[in-house]
Amino acid sequence: MTQRTILVVDDEPFICRALTFVLRKDNYRVFEARNGEEGLAAIREHKPDLVFLDVMMPKMNGCQVTELVRADPSLNGVKIILLTAKGQECDREIGKTAGANDYMTKPFSPTKILDRAREILDS
Repeated sequence: MTQRTILVVDDEPFICRALTFVLRKDNYRVFEARNGEEGLAAIREHKPDLVFLDVMMPKMNGCQVTELVRADPSLNGVKIILLTAKGQECDREIGKTAGANDYMTKPFSPTKILDRAREILDS
């Protein structure tokens, strides 16, 4: 089985490092980006299987990135999980409308991250 690729896009260095550590331990190939523009460029370059994408970031927010990815047919297979501190139902709806596959609120446990990654990648 080929190694799955995951991109972590978050402007918080600690969150990037923590997610990358947990995902690499589970044998995923992981790339990182620090803002929406870098994230979109990395998605176009690496075409990851899954993106963990922060919603509130500088230069371009996660919903904007999601909409641009969904508008690009060459990125059709990329799955996106939005990460945010905003957990109200209206926030979830905005994420789903943008085209996210799932939505997770911060803080989250490493176990939940791995479980959700596996669920989304196997769906």
